[in-house]
Amino acid sequence: MSVDSEPAHLEQQEEVEIVEVEEEVDAPAHHPYAPPDELFDISTTVDPSYIISLIRKLLPTDASNNGNSHGFDACIGQVANTDHVEGSAASVSGQEVLNSSDHKSEGMDIVEDCGKHAQLEEEDEESCHRFDRPSVSAGEEAWEECGCILWDLAASKANAELMVQNLILEVLSANLMVSQSVRVKEISLGIIGNLACHEALLKHIVSTNGLIEIVVNQLFLEDSQCLCEACRLLTLGIQSSECITWAEALQSEHVIYHILWIVENTLNLQLIEKSVGLLLAIIESQPEVLHVLLPPLMKLGLPSLLVNLLTFEMSKLMSERIPERYSILDVVFRAIEALSALDGHSQEICSNKELFKLACDMVKLPDKVEVANSCVTAAVLIANILSEVTDLASELSEDFPFLQGLLDVFPFASDDLEARSALWSIIARILVQVQENEMNRSSLSQYVSVLVGKSDLIEDELLDCQSDDLSKGHESLTTSCTKSNSRTTSVRRIISILNQWTASKDSAVENNMKGKLLADNDNINRLLDCCHKYLMTGDMINHLLMHCIILRTLVSHLVRWQVPSAHSNLLRV
Repeated sequence: MSVDSEPAHLEQQEEVEIVEVEEEVDAPAHHPYAPPDELFDISTTVDPSYIISLIRKLLPTDASNNGNSHGFDACIGQVANTDHVEGSAASVSGQEVLNSSDHKSEGMDIVEDCGKHAQLEEEDEESCHRFDRPSVSAGEEAWEECGCILWDLAASKANAELMVQNLILEVLSANLMVSQSVRVKEISLGIIGNLACHEALLKHIVSTNGLIEIVVNQLFLEDSQCLCEACRLLTLGIQSSECITWAEALQSEHVIYHILWIVENTLNLQLIEKSVGLLLAIIESQPEVLHVLLPPLMKLGLPSLLVNLLTFEMSKLMSERIPERYSILDVVFRAIEALSALDGHSQEICSNKELFKLACDMVKLPDKVEVANSCVTAAVLIANILSEVTDLASELSEDFPFLQGLLDVFPFASDDLEARSALWSIIARILVQVQENEMNRSSLSQYVSVLVGKSDLIEDELLDCQSDDLSKGHESLTTSCTKSNSRTTSVRRIISILNQWTASKDSAVENNMKGKLLADNDNINRLLDCCHKYLMTGDMINHLLMHCIILRTLVSHLVRWQVPSAHSNLLRV
């Protein structure tokens, strides 16, 4: 009897244990399910009540001590829409919270060093309640933990909207005002920066009382990470539809001077990139923003500051290749190039000979792969300078390494029509200076050597240009013809130089100087043939597009004259 009852008892015990395990698996790992009255009509992968609980834990300590936290809690619990969603919002474990940042939109600048969040299980939840303890370090550590989670979650638009609806902007604004911790300020700015990545939420940031002024004041902190986040947030504001409000907050000469001071004096690589990126955003912004911010920037020496910074970065590039500095070099070149294209403000940039030399050195750089974007931008900058100071083209006409480097840039600008147009503009200005009939044999040989040596690049570029011209159609014919003038001029000059070389190839002296080049006449003839075909095809394309314009114009007139039969016949043509 006792023997039979023991297995039964063991079987019953195992069934109880299985039920307990299943209950543990089904139970939420970090938080109980939200009650029905706290469900929200927002699609999110995170339990809304969990996000709200995190926001509550960000309430500044000073506010809690003086009794203001009750008002914050009352506001945080409110939502704009009380409609219930179908089913309950799924609670997530701590690991799911960490993975929620995988859903962030492209281009979000999320701080990666916040990824080590503690697992929000029972024992971790107890640690979050350390806010109630008098220890400052424990409270700040818990604040940082919750803040970093919200920083990541703010990358999701649904989560960001829920945060804003539950007054996270007011909570973060209070933290920026009362907290003395630079880490708290950095996280607060980072969360607001991620919220600002969503265009629909920018208006809420602007409308939050005093928030923009508080953000601008953070520029006077001495912590590099806080300054990085402040510059990132201000850049997003300047690039937004609310740019005028942000520009007006920055227009004080005292603030402008301090931004330039940061750019000039910081040694932090990330801060250099972010602060120059803010200047670039201002230079490329709307005319209304330029009207407000550019005059004080120019008055305080923006052009000379950028040139000095470029000089330093180029010296670093030439002496030692540091990949971490490549992005800085790129953003500095972009800022200078953008400034060189501004009407009324380009002269100071274009007349700087040191800058022109630096840009040429960038183009002549042998290994361009790692700094390809900077090389393309440098070429566009040179084109802008040559359009202002045409005499500089004669100096480049004898710089064969520069011409060779310029042709090497074409593959890196394959997706940028404006950059390719700028490259052809430079080549045309250089080759127009060449007097092949009066040139000595040595110089002519060098030109031919460069052109034939890069014949593959020239042929590929001309083929791509023809494809682009055909794809544009008649609607952009005028613009296309304007941009192709430099290209056509360059091709004609290449033909003339190669023909001059071919005509004089029987000279014995030249044969000795050419060496291997004469034995490679096939490449010369192939390049000549490609150039001739380009000119012929270009003429055909232009004639075809011109006829399309005439035909379309005639059709529009017939429609206006209400001749439907003729209209339909022409359309079939």
